[in-house]
Amino acid sequence: MTPELLNRTVQDFLSEASGAIVLEDGAVAFDLTRSKYSISGEYNKCLLHLWSAERNVVRRVLDAEVKNATLRLAVQRLGQSRPTKLEICRERDRRSPSAKKAARAAYEHKLRRTLERHFPAFTIARLSTGMDLEKSFGPVYARGLLRQGRSAFAILGVNARETQASVDAALTFGILWLDVCRQSQAGNVLVEGLKLFVPQGTSALVRERMANLNREAAKWTLYELDERHDALVEIDCADRGNVTTRLLYAADEQAARERFAESIVKIQNLLPHCKVAVLSAAEIAFRWRGLEFARARLGAEAGSFRDIQEIVFGVGAEEKILEDRNEGRFSELVNCLRDVRHPYGPHQHPLWRMHPERWLESLVVSDVCVVDEKLDSSRLYSQVPAFSAADRAMIDVLTTTRDGRLAIVELKADEDIHLPLQGLDYWSRVEWHHARGEFVRFGYFSGRELSKEKPLLYLVAPALHVHPATDTLLRYISPEIEWEFVGIDERWREGVRTIFRKRSAHNATRAGADMQRAAGF
Repeated sequence: MTPELLNRTVQDFLSEASGAIVLEDGAVAFDLTRSKYSISGEYNKCLLHLWSAERNVVRRVLDAEVKNATLRLAVQRLGQSRPTKLEICRERDRRSPSAKKAARAAYEHKLRRTLERHFPAFTIARLSTGMDLEKSFGPVYARGLLRQGRSAFAILGVNARETQASVDAALTFGILWLDVCRQSQAGNVLVEGLKLFVPQGTSALVRERMANLNREAAKWTLYELDERHDALVEIDCADRGNVTTRLLYAADEQAARERFAESIVKIQNLLPHCKVAVLSAAEIAFRWRGLEFARARLGAEAGSFRDIQEIVFGVGAEEKILEDRNEGRFSELVNCLRDVRHPYGPHQHPLWRMHPERWLESLVVSDVCVVDEKLDSSRLYSQVPAFSAADRAMIDVLTTTRDGRLAIVELKADEDIHLPLQGLDYWSRVEWHHARGEFVRFGYFSGRELSKEKPLLYLVAPALHVHPATDTLLRYISPEIEWEFVGIDERWREGVRTIFRKRSAHNATRAGADMQRAAGF
């Protein structure tokens, strides 16, 4: 393959693989959700540069092959003559189908033995990893029913060979399995609740979510299973205040915009009306309809202690420093964004399809009242970092009502079965920080007195892309959490319009009272 063809092959694959992992010598070297890359075709060579907070490597690409969602590269390390292999995998679980099937079958037997030993008074009515796509169940989770007389518990477990994402998603499918068991066993036994089994050391996010479920609707129990030593430990989920999370300080937007005024003028001369997002005191991002295409940041000047500004550009994990020699390429990217990323652009173009949630978010941020007229558009933050022990979360939109009550807006542009519990996860973090007065102390909502009431939760998705399981999941959320589901028109890129609303019981009661007051009753 010629260097030009290699360059294009690698570029095309990586542009569609934002969550891929990079393997070298069989080990994971980079995760592109937390890493950056650049591709250079200079000097008649295809050079791939990958870097993260931990590593920085450059490889010359000699050959490329795409097979089974994996880009296999023959590469050469600098200073070495013998080629080595580099693999870039879209699928994070790289096991073969037969290996997955064997691990899940072995876990099913191990979970059965664990249940028989730790719950001897119960009978295992069933245990299976069979597919049931109609009810959204795949082979990742072992599902069963523990029965004792007229009482029973739904059982769901996930083995240690599955990804952390599968473990974090276990509670969603556990709730759905509980509901299926209750429907199938109606009139025979009382299915009291759910017993959920996850691998040792992986329960943090599931525990936080389970703590905010309705304890009157079911008995929720979480266990960590050490498969090697067959040890079972029950995890305490009763304490809702025990949330492992931290909040970053809000940046001074005005000072950052003044600091990067020259870079802002330069970029907006090329793409007027692009949005400027302040990421920190030392970095800002430029976005076009939600898609980030450039950043300006402070760096150290070589050979001195002076700070200099540099602009980097690229979409996804790609990043290049803007220099005289590549200004033409940057202009091409800007022109392509302008021509493609608009409501009536070519729907099959990668730049039109990329990050639809960020596009939707940009529309909501410009006028959050389209979600609810009582929200305050003047007091709003997007992509708020809130970190937990389990992941690095970004809250889509954090704002307040006009009377100062915090509100979280979680957005999905496509069907997502996990939307209710992801929203619940962000709600619990915001509530934790709010209860400790940290938003004001960390520089958010400056000059605004925040209500002491618990935050509101808004879930927003296109009306025809709401997962059928959403209603079931919402029924099991704690009644103390006031949520509102907002279904919007499918043509939201042309403008966000509400099609329907569904409220939690408490929120519906409050909304009715507000309407009566507004009508003068």
